[in-house]
Amino acid sequence: TKWAVAKFKEYGLENVHLEEWGEWEVGFDRGPSHGRMVSPIQRDFEFTAPSWSAGTKGPTKGTIVLAPKTKAEFDASKASYKGKWVIYPNGIPRAPRARGGETPEVSPELKAQLEVEELMADSGMLGRVIASRNELVNTSGNFRDKTADNYPKDVSITIRKSDMEAIVAQMEAKKAVELEFNLNHKFRPGPIKHFNVIAEIKGTERPDEVVVMGAHLDSWDGPGSEGAADNGNGTTVTIEAARILAKFGKKPKRTIRFILFTGEEQGLFGSRRYVEMHGDQLEKISAVFVEDGGANYQGGTYALEPMLPLFDPVIRNMNKAFPDHPMRMRQVEQMPRGGGSDHVPFNAVGVPAFFWDEVGTVDYGHVWHTQNDKFENIPTHYLVQSATCSAVSLWAVGNAEILMPRGPKPAPVEEPLMAEFDEEFSCCR
Repeated sequence: TKWAVAKFKEYGLENVHLEEWGEWEVGFDRGPSHGRMVSPIQRDFEFTAPSWSAGTKGPTKGTIVLAPKTKAEFDASKASYKGKWVIYPNGIPRAPRARGGETPEVSPELKAQLEVEELMADSGMLGRVIASRNELVNTSGNFRDKTADNYPKDVSITIRKSDMEAIVAQMEAKKAVELEFNLNHKFRPGPIKHFNVIAEIKGTERPDEVVVMGAHLDSWDGPGSEGAADNGNGTTVTIEAARILAKFGKKPKRTIRFILFTGEEQGLFGSRRYVEMHGDQLEKISAVFVEDGGANYQGGTYALEPMLPLFDPVIRNMNKAFPDHPMRMRQVEQMPRGGGSDHVPFNAVGVPAFFWDEVGTVDYGHVWHTQNDKFENIPTHYLVQSATCSAVSLWAVGNAEILMPRGPKPAPVEEPLMAEFDEEFSCCR
């Protein structure tokens, strides 16, 4: 956040500040980590472990043992798990998540497996080593049940499918397999305060009317990930759009506000709290543009029919300037209420909020929350187009004769829906 504040100030923006939106009881820091097979062969792993989870006490070596599938199997081998890495070649059993207040049915077989996992917590094992379904390891984490008096103790590691296959091959060859992991996880007692970063270019004629561009500043911190596409890309585009408009030198009629939200990955906390804290200003927000769709270029977005004329000059000029990056608009009957980024809280209260379509060659699924979210996977020419499009869009809407037309005001969001929304973001997205 301090770095972003410094960049906005460097580029000459106004009213640059941090706005506190809340605090959490516990903080989490992940230091350098490594994981590997040390014998009978040496093999470095690509792996992850949940944020807000227990680490190791330095490099920790141990032989392996297969996870039990039944209580009888656990009871028969109870002593064999102590001081061992317990491997799960077929993944780990998980209880289905409740949705809409309904308790999901659990089969007797799954229920028995979940009971075994509860017993494993007290087995003295070094930790669980779980196979991913493919070559991607996906990082998530749950902060909600963590308190200064209740730090987690179980170590849980997910490795690539191929890494697990290498372990199993050695095990099936009757060789003793030894693994080593070093997870440098640290918890910080709170309160941990959280802030959005806000900067503006003040309007000349209608400064109380605002056009917002937003992106989220946070990212998952799995080993290997640099958070480049999710959402270093969006943060970069937002700051660069601010630089372009500031360097342009002319002032818009309306205020253009840039917001870097935090807490997006845990449940859109920064944007949701912004909407709550600024409820008296929402009618003066013309539009919100959110950049959080990956490392491709801005290929267009959705809009209601009355909104389309405000986008016409944007699409026309961008297609002329970037003919190899064509854009188009999609007409919709109503603004979306769902989604997984910071436009959602604004649309939920009737403020027109747009999530850019991302078009291009980058496979977002390959990098999303994985070890592959690295700077090398960000095409620079897409960043240039996206930052330019963002600046042009903000200027067009900021200088339009009218505020962005609004659709019918949506019905209030019911508490059960919000509870379901919270759960969707709570841990394993």
